[in-house]
Amino acid sequence: MLSNNTPQKGSLLLSEPFMMDPNFRRSVVLLCEHEEESIGLVLNQPSALLLKDVMNGMPDAEYQLFIGGPVGQDSVQFVHKCYDRLNSGVEIGEGLYWGGNFEALQLLIKEKAIGLDEIKFFIGYSGWGEGQLEKELRENTWMIGNSYHPDIIFVNDEENLWKQAVISLGPRYAHVAGFPQNPMWN
Repeated sequence: MLSNNTPQKGSLLLSEPFMMDPNFRRSVVLLCEHEEESIGLVLNQPSALLLKDVMNGMPDAEYQLFIGGPVGQDSVQFVHKCYDRLNSGVEIGEGLYWGGNFEALQLLIKEKAIGLDEIKFFIGYSGWGEGQLEKELRENTWMIGNSYHPDIIFVNDEENLWKQAVISLGPRYAHVAGFPQNPMWN
């Protein structure tokens, strides 16, 4: 098992409690790619849109869209745990996949064969250039979770997802979950 300070594909990045950047305040980011450059998806920033609002020909796609990050806002990304039906996607964790065959996905959505608890859609993504994420980790901008249950990705309580993810890091970090959003409230 990797230490909690070594990111890998499939890691959760949890913003430090008092991060001021509005794109990442109390965010939980699923790291989908981590090599020279890194790509992640913010799991707990819902948008006001549904998938049907941005995809033509999918009037029944009642899936919430999340803001995956500030990069590529003209793209739709998705993570899922239904490889058995989609037969595509890049494995990023145990039973967890990023992307896949969108045409096959559209058919499954039309057939109502994918539940809200097994797929999540995002507008845009979060990106880090070469060495940028490592620099932010050295500056303690992020806490890293490498051991979590994949179902946490699909939790619909976005308000508490960050707290749940911090608690999942273990007793060393559990007290951080109770910090107020604004240090002035302390």
